[in-house]
Amino acid sequence: MSLPAPCPIYTLRGAGAPLNTLHFRCPAGDTPLLFSGSAKGAIHIWNLNSRRAKQVVEGHCGNSVIWVSTLQSRDTLMSQGRDMQVCLWDLKEGRSEAVDSVWTGSVGFCQCSLLETSPSSYLLAFAGPQTEEIKVIEMPSKNPVCTLIPDTKLGMVMCIQLWKPDSGPGPLLFAGYEDGSLLLWDITQRSELSHVKAHPEPVMCLTFDPNRLRGVSGSCEKKLSSWMLDSQNNIQLQDCVMLVNPGVSQLRIRNDGRLLVSAGWDHRVRVFGWKKLRPLAVLQYHTDMVLSVAFSDHQDPRQRLLAAGSKDQRISLWSIYNEDADT
Repeated sequence: MSLPAPCPIYTLRGAGAPLNTLHFRCPAGDTPLLFSGSAKGAIHIWNLNSRRAKQVVEGHCGNSVIWVSTLQSRDTLMSQGRDMQVCLWDLKEGRSEAVDSVWTGSVGFCQCSLLETSPSSYLLAFAGPQTEEIKVIEMPSKNPVCTLIPDTKLGMVMCIQLWKPDSGPGPLLFAGYEDGSLLLWDITQRSELSHVKAHPEPVMCLTFDPNRLRGVSGSCEKKLSSWMLDSQNNIQLQDCVMLVNPGVSQLRIRNDGRLLVSAGWDHRVRVFGWKKLRPLAVLQYHTDMVLSVAFSDHQDPRQRLLAAGSKDQRISLWSIYNEDADT
């Protein structure tokens, strides 16, 4: 039984367009920030203490921003737009122009994935110019690492996630495709490790928990598909989680491994216990599709926040299950 829905602790307004992507940066002893990317090409940097935008940058010629992230090891913001560019911004200098960029050649909606491999380098994965193509490059050198194209026709690349196992092969990458397939790629060997049909419809989003070797994916249907990796790196489909209404834009697992949240096309954010996938709450505030969700990276668990961005041009901030919960 789901708990009665709480109310957001506050909302952020003024983006002036649907909010496609959200990313927190809340280092200890520094101002907590929330980055948002809008359908009009603006990246708002929100000061969570003043609850106002401290800076707005425009780097994608008015094209929709579909992904934003920051590097933990340096003050670098990254943004991906539908102008086929990934832009890098130096936050220390407060610049209003990108200091570097990467051309992706992709006009789709697949968000980039980032994996920091050392304090001075990281991997960046993105959908390439060809329909089923994924490119991985090393940054900041931009040296190509690999190009991944499946052996069979699976349609467009819809979503990807890089991760590094504690032992065994090097970096791996999950990819969801238009035909509902879910693939696990070995970046070093440029090879498919596993391939399952997770959904009858396109895989709209996925997220993976490296600690539990377990993931979940969503589509335009009325269910979430959960799956895990066995000792041979084979994807094993698990139980499905049925939803009241169809369509999920994004899925996120909280850093402590307790909560999973979904951004719903039905204007709602659904909260699940990640261990048992038990429904915990339905957050109802937005008046249009929820497009993005993100958990904050506060070091103090009591300060943790959940943010949701919607097509209604608002961002809602929630404080939920910050004490011990039976999840």
